[in-house]
Amino acid sequence: MKKWSVQIRKAIADALAHDIINTAKAAAYSGMLMLFPAVLVITTLLAQVSEGATFVGELRAIFEQVLPGDTMDLLQTAVLAHPVRSFSVIFSASSLSIFASMGMTLSLMEGFRRAYRLPPEAWSFWARRLRALLLVPIVLVPLAIATLVIIFGHQIELWMIDAAGHELRRVVLFSWRMVRWSIALATSMTVLSVLYHFGTKRTESWRKVVPGAIAGTLIWFPATLAFGWYVTRDQNYSRFYGPFAAGIATLVWIYLSALSVLVGAELNGMLYANRQERSAAAALSESTPSGQ
Repeated sequence: MKKWSVQIRKAIADALAHDIINTAKAAAYSGMLMLFPAVLVITTLLAQVSEGATFVGELRAIFEQVLPGDTMDLLQTAVLAHPVRSFSVIFSASSLSIFASMGMTLSLMEGFRRAYRLPPEAWSFWARRLRALLLVPIVLVPLAIATLVIIFGHQIELWMIDAAGHELRRVVLFSWRMVRWSIALATSMTVLSVLYHFGTKRTESWRKVVPGAIAGTLIWFPATLAFGWYVTRDQNYSRFYGPFAAGIATLVWIYLSALSVLVGAELNGMLYANRQERSAAAALSESTPSGQ
């Protein structure tokens, strides 16, 4: 644990040296543009199926576990309570969401480049944007699978409770909720591993990007819970920002998420540099005659 704490502190110091603050701001700006159109499209598509209302309700429950309270109110008012039927609106929202997602991925990829100390010309202009665009569906696939598991998880939970004996209901409930949270954690680590693996020119094996994915997840979950606790108990920021408070809270939450992702990348970049130094030292020792 001591070794890992030292590594994390060094990664944070490297992140500050690589201007992680402004990189996270750029990612948060694009993430803010992406969030609401994406939710609008998802809820509209869910509303087309026979059990759409149930699915939207489960999606609402997921958001309540992750998003700040004011953000949830804003989503409820602006998106969840008013499904859209217009094809042109859905097309526009999808296009905006994809464009903003690519912008967010580009900002994160810039942070990854700095973490691995690569030159700005490591990728060409169009190759970088093509990679960012391809990363959007690659990242969305595990997120979509996890979301479906969590959405259907409540129905599975009710079925398990009804099927179990009365004395086992609490055990079943606790166990299944632990499974659902484990799925959320595993999904977060999977998404981050995909980002780190494909989002940098210095492609590494899956095993070598896992430390950063674990670190980013372990930073993001407590930061999200702490920020959610703060905004639901301290309303001072509402006095400062007035009607914009919910939007500001959402922006800060996305900013904290981007910081977590970038710190994980810095840890991977630092571990990569350490491996390179050890390899260079070993090669030098092998090439040096023993008598010298």
